[in-house]
Amino acid sequence: MAYADQEMSGNRIVAIIIVALIHIGLGYALITGLALDVAKSVVERVTTIDVEEPPPPEPEDEPPPPEDIPETAPPPPVAPPPPINIATTPPPIRTQTTIPPPAPPAVRIPPPAPPAPPAPPPVNKSREATPKGLSGWAARIQRNYPRRAERDGIEGNVTVRVTVGPDGRVSACSVSASSGNADLDAAACDGMSRYARYDPALDQNGNPIPDSDVRTISYRLN
Repeated sequence: MAYADQEMSGNRIVAIIIVALIHIGLGYALITGLALDVAKSVVERVTTIDVEEPPPPEPEDEPPPPEDIPETAPPPPVAPPPPINIATTPPPIRTQTTIPPPAPPAVRIPPPAPPAPPAPPPVNKSREATPKGLSGWAARIQRNYPRRAERDGIEGNVTVRVTVGPDGRVSACSVSASSGNADLDAAACDGMSRYARYDPALDQNGNPIPDSDVRTISYRLN
């Protein structure tokens, strides 16, 4: 196969050289003024040359790789990049309505209570001892006339000071102004202690307390 290629290449080179020589000769003939018939004869001779083209070469077998080329390690495998998934449609956005908690109830602070009115002053229940049934017991004292003074016809006024206890009775008696007769004076205190009655005196809270009273007893004969 190599020999056929070399033969075909040689024929081509020969043909090319001949054609070149022809062109050179024609140019030279034109320049030197050669006769036209010489040029025609040369052209006819040249044109009558048959150039046989060689048959097409058969496909050559691939030559074995040269043994003197050092073996090189194959390049490391390159992993293809992972596929990138590009979402054409964005994910839907979910909105959630947040309801705020109810506001705490307003704290209403009541106005301060008005100051309490001052307490009314306590009722003063105090009082003095007062005679109870004065006309009745005064008449009994006067009727209790001392016998000797009545026999002697002695009259007079006796002023006594008595102490009235919480029970309204006379607890003590003394003569503050004498009648001049001892019997009349003694009869006056005796009568007050036996017959006199009082509404007792009271303190400001209404509790009965001792008190005093002054009375005048008149002794008169009918």
